[in-house]
Amino acid sequence: MEIRIGITNSPRELTFETDQSASDIEKTIQQALESDKKYFTLGDDKGKLYIVPVAGLAYVEVGSEESRRIGFVA
Repeated sequence: MEIRIGITNSPRELTFETDQSASDIEKTIQQALESDKKYFTLGDDKGKLYIVPVAGLAYVEVGSEESRRIGFVA
């Protein structure tokens, strides 16, 4: 699924694909916002790790877990 994260005072957003479920991502971000953590981490499907500052978090857009169709639909 595609994840898009907006960072305040940054003209670009962080976009990547991940194998994590939407509920796992929501839980990770919710725990970071409710605690005194300074950052949270998310990993993509290629093994990269993204460290996002909680104070600079503008928005998080989580794509659907449905896979895309390939080919023609009859």
